[in-house]
Amino acid sequence: MNDLVRYRNLIADGARWKGFPFRADDIIISTPPKSGTTWMQMLCAMLVFDRVEFGRPLAEISPSLEIQVNNRAEVVASLEAQEHRRFIKSHTPLDGVPVAEGVTYVCVARDPRDVALSFQHHWANLDLDAFMAARAHAVGLSDLKELGPPPGPLPEDPLERFWLWADADAGKFVGPALVDVLHHVQTFWDRRHHPQVCLFHYSDLLADLPGQLRRLADALSIDATDEQIEQFAAAATFNRMKERAEDLAPEVGNQIWRSNREFFHRGYDGQWRELLDDEGLRHYEHRVAELVPPDVAAWAHTGWLAPRPARRPV
Repeated sequence: MNDLVRYRNLIADGARWKGFPFRADDIIISTPPKSGTTWMQMLCAMLVFDRVEFGRPLAEISPSLEIQVNNRAEVVASLEAQEHRRFIKSHTPLDGVPVAEGVTYVCVARDPRDVALSFQHHWANLDLDAFMAARAHAVGLSDLKELGPPPGPLPEDPLERFWLWADADAGKFVGPALVDVLHHVQTFWDRRHHPQVCLFHYSDLLADLPGQLRRLADALSIDATDEQIEQFAAAATFNRMKERAEDLAPEVGNQIWRSNREFFHRGYDGQWRELLDDEGLRHYEHRVAELVPPDVAAWAHTGWLAPRPARRPV
C-alpha cells in the first residue's frame, strides 16, 4: 500500500491525500459516489457526538479532502482544528488512500445498478456552472488542459444512459462507471479481513438500520445503549435526512446543487428493475463477470444479509 494509485478527474484528486497528518483514531468513509456516503457520515456523526443535531452543516464537520471545490490547505487546517474524533469523506478507492496505523476505513457498497440511476439524477441536480466557479476559486482551471473540458449532457434516454455507464472504460464516464464502482468495492473486499477495514452495504442499512448502527459502533469502539441506537436510527431514515437537507447535503456552502433537498432523491434499492428487462439483465451480468470475480460481484449487489425484495426508504 506504499505506492498509491492516483485517482484524478474534474471533481476530485486523490493526490490531495499525500502528506495528510492522520490521527490514530481517524475514520475514513470511502464509498463510490451515490452509495450511502452522506448516510454513513450521519451515522458516524451521531455516534461520535452522541446526539442527532450538530450545530453546523455536516459537510463542514466531515469534509472531503479530495474534492476540488475547496482549498486543500483550508480543509486540512479545519480538520487539524477539530478536537473531536474526526470522520472524513472520500470517494477514492482503498489503493489510493494512505493506510495509517489506527485509522478505521469504512466502505459502503450499493447495488451498482441503483448507483447508476441515482447518479443520473445526481448529475442533473448539479449546477455545473456553480461547481466550476467554486473549483476555479479553490484550485484554478489550468489543469483542464490535461483533464479536458467539463463533460456535456448525458443522453436523454435513461436506458441509453445506463448502457453508456455500464460499458464505459475506467475513468471514461462523467462519473463513476460500472467498472469504477466495482473496482472501488474490490479494493475494500480484498482487504476485508484487515482489522482496520469495515464493510457495510446500502441494502443492509435499509433492511436493519439499528443492527447496522450497532455493527458500526462496535467497529469504532464506541459505547452506545440500545436506546441510543434506536434514537439514532430514527433520526437517520431517508425521509428524516431529506427534511434536513440544508444541513446534511454535501457542499452546501458552495451552493453547487440546484436543490439541496433533491440531493436526497429516492433512496431505495431495486430501482433498476424499472429499467432492465431479462435481456438487459443478462447483458449487465455478463459485463459484471468481465470486471470482477463472483465473490466481489455477490457482495457488491447483496451485502451481508440475505437477498431481499426492493425496499423503499422510510
